Amino acid sequence: MNSDFSHFISRRGLLVATTGLAVAASMRPASSLATAVDERRIRAAPSQARFTGPDGPHTAVWAYDGIIPGPTLRLRQGQPVRIIVENELNQDTTVHWHGIRLPNAMDGVPGLTQKPIGPGTSFVYEFTPPDAGTFWYHPHANSLVQLGRGLAGALIVEEAEPVAVDRDLMWLLQDWRLSGDGQIAAGFGSPMDAAMSGRVGNVVTINGTVPADQSVKAGERVRLRLANGSLARIMALRFEGHRPVVVAIDGQPCDPHEPEGGRLLLAPAMRIDIVLDMQGGPGKRYAVIDDYYDGLAYTLTTLAYDNAPPLRAHPLDTPVGLPRNPLPEPDLSGAERQQIVLQGGMMGGGKLAGVGGMMGMAMPGMNGGAAWAINGMSMTGDGHAGMMPRFTLKRGSTCHLTMRNETAWWHPMHIHGFSMLVLSRNGSPVPYRQWQDAVLLAPKDTIECAFVADNPGDWMLHCHIVDHQMAGLMTVFRVT
Repeated sequence: MNSDFSHFISRRGLLVATTGLAVAASMRPASSLATAVDERRIRAAPSQARFTGPDGPHTAVWAYDGIIPGPTLRLRQGQPVRIIVENELNQDTTVHWHGIRLPNAMDGVPGLTQKPIGPGTSFVYEFTPPDAGTFWYHPHANSLVQLGRGLAGALIVEEAEPVAVDRDLMWLLQDWRLSGDGQIAAGFGSPMDAAMSGRVGNVVTINGTVPADQSVKAGERVRLRLANGSLARIMALRFEGHRPVVVAIDGQPCDPHEPEGGRLLLAPAMRIDIVLDMQGGPGKRYAVIDDYYDGLAYTLTTLAYDNAPPLRAHPLDTPVGLPRNPLPEPDLSGAERQQIVLQGGMMGGGKLAGVGGMMGMAMPGMNGGAAWAINGMSMTGDGHAGMMPRFTLKRGSTCHLTMRNETAWWHPMHIHGFSMLVLSRNGSPVPYRQWQDAVLLAPKDTIECAFVADNPGDWMLHCHIVDHQMAGLMTVFRVT
């Protein structure tokens, strides 16, 4: 599907696919039912992990509560939560609660929405999740290094009523660029990564664990929550012998549908919830394959059926659709139209007016400089005080946002504080009604979206290939 990557990484050096399936354990305290506020505490600190199997070397990482990924936080829709984040790193950090529609002061962007959490200090995040669904959390300070060294965790907001499935599973997908000794490779922010595909790793994990097979039962129905927490790796997953049904994208329920060609396209920051009816026979094995990069397909994991008789003779006949979240409906008739144009990168045409115009013969991203621009201007790094908004919206108004990709590269564009109703791609209406907070643009794509600007503050909009964000593919808009 995508050949832009294969010219600088070989099949031999691509990856050791390390995976593991685990039911996301609830972290709700026993007393939560009796309290008005659900209080949690997580700690960012150095730790160790094993990415190449139980007999492999220990890898030095940064982790929440000492584990990769961090603890899965299961919250309740509409219940206030207080999360105390302690920083035991030797540098500032923050936490961005990715996809949650929350108050601006809780969004975790250093300088823009909060003072960074200094070493040896803590910060209290307080919000009430309005939407049920699959989300995640990660730093928004020195993002490339902190996320690349392991700081990430899943966040699940449970529906008010249980969904009719036999198991509810979470796969947080991450990849890692490891050196020959099993340690995280140096070279974060290299010019090639910054101006091309980003820092794609050579080891892939699911929930940070390494079992090759995922044990399943014939006849069961599984809700599988997929989240891509990689720095740059885009995935296209095929479940051989199965017909996954997409029921939510980026935490928001959508019209249930089978993905085009049976492939689930999952870019960094994106989440997809699927329903899988396990219709294989006892003892059978089926590969889950990632074939996004041309010529570099690999088996991510294998669904291994146990030998027990089927749980049921026929699939459940209960509907797979999820209850909708309370998203405000855009009024397209009176919408304010805004456009952002993505520019730059290798083979991307320059146009970096905000950092001195065309790039000339120099490689974009050299010496930590800008490689990308939005509407001719570059904002580099993670966020800081005084970032001027690209546009301003009146609170309660509808924004009709057009995003146009003039570059030769793929970009998952992530909006903070909102979910966007996707209207069209390259002039054609999207086939299924869906809301997203990370919209993937292929080279030369034009995508139209809409959202109601009901959440005041200065909000970031950026590419979630983190090298691209750090090298300028970021902007800010204001809701007043």
